[in-house]
Amino acid sequence: MRPQVLTRAPSGTKATSRVGNPLSGPGISDRTNTRGRNRGAPLMKPFAVWARSFAVALALILPSTGTSVAQQGETQQQRAQSQPGNNAPVWRDVRSGKEEYTSIKGRETGVLVQTYGETWRQLKNGWITPIAGWLIAVVVVVIGAFFKWRGSIKVHGEPTGRLIERFTPFERYTHWVVAISFVVLGISGLVMMLGKYVLLPVIGYTLFAWLAQLSKHLHNFVGPVFVVSLLMFIVMFVKDNLPRLYDIKWFANLGGMISGEHVPSGRFNAGEKAWFWIGVVVLSLLLSASGLVLLFPNFDQVRAVMIEANVVHMVAGGAVIAISLGHIYLGTIGLDGAYEAMRNGYVDETWAREHHEYWYDDVKSGKIKAGTAMGQPDAPQAQH
Repeated sequence: MRPQVLTRAPSGTKATSRVGNPLSGPGISDRTNTRGRNRGAPLMKPFAVWARSFAVALALILPSTGTSVAQQGETQQQRAQSQPGNNAPVWRDVRSGKEEYTSIKGRETGVLVQTYGETWRQLKNGWITPIAGWLIAVVVVVIGAFFKWRGSIKVHGEPTGRLIERFTPFERYTHWVVAISFVVLGISGLVMMLGKYVLLPVIGYTLFAWLAQLSKHLHNFVGPVFVVSLLMFIVMFVKDNLPRLYDIKWFANLGGMISGEHVPSGRFNAGEKAWFWIGVVVLSLLLSASGLVLLFPNFDQVRAVMIEANVVHMVAGGAVIAISLGHIYLGTIGLDGAYEAMRNGYVDETWAREHHEYWYDDVKSGKIKAGTAMGQPDAPQAQH
């Protein structure tokens, strides 16, 4: 039997045949054409296309991702080499205000820098502090000029020697606690707010440091006393400070302080009522609420709340100090007999009739119960 060898058919396929026989010989060829193995190829074509597409997609995606990360790393390395010590990108992230991770638990502990604080600093130093300072200075100048022109307002009639109790001892004690604590808070607050602009250049760093520290402690410890006494004061005097129709006439004539005209009023005139509602109720309560927020930061307040409380505290404080100067002026040297009324509790009938005529009429008619005495307001002798 002759051996068989593997030869290539003219068509490019592999076949088997006897040696020496032509591949195209009919009948004697034992070759087997292998094309029969590709009869399932049409069924596999879609899967092959999908596989090639998926491979191409991966080839495009994966290198681009790796390239992006690599480029970022290269950019950081290049920046570190070309700009050594440049930490501007780090601080841009810090100033963004975004909360990052930290192991310390608490509100806003993940925020390293509160960008809102810079806005607060500019508002406080650029607007609130100078405006409050100039407002208080202008009020002082106006009051001084008015006193030089008008002097102390005195009663026109002669004293009768018959006295009426204007304030009870408890009312006076409450008023003085509010007044003294208010003055302490006002002075210490002005030292902390304006001291570095007004006092520091004059007294120097050492003395100002001691004064500022003392002011801070006084402010913190006297504040709660003011809050409690203020609430008592409001409850005590709110009824007599309700608006009345005759208050309109008082405002229209400015209480006769300029013209000297007699304008009747109740126990408190319209000017005193305005001070009560604006200065005592609105501004002082705002001061108290914002001050408590600042004084007790341990209730988990966020920094934005503390900033807003500080702004409210400074605005309300500057306004109420400026307004209170007018009240203090009239209660001491501006209106004769007003200080004695709050110190001793009594006023002469002439004073009561000229300054608070409606209240005087109610006392004399028995609608309002008030004690009586004889003598001078600064040394009353109670009647039994």
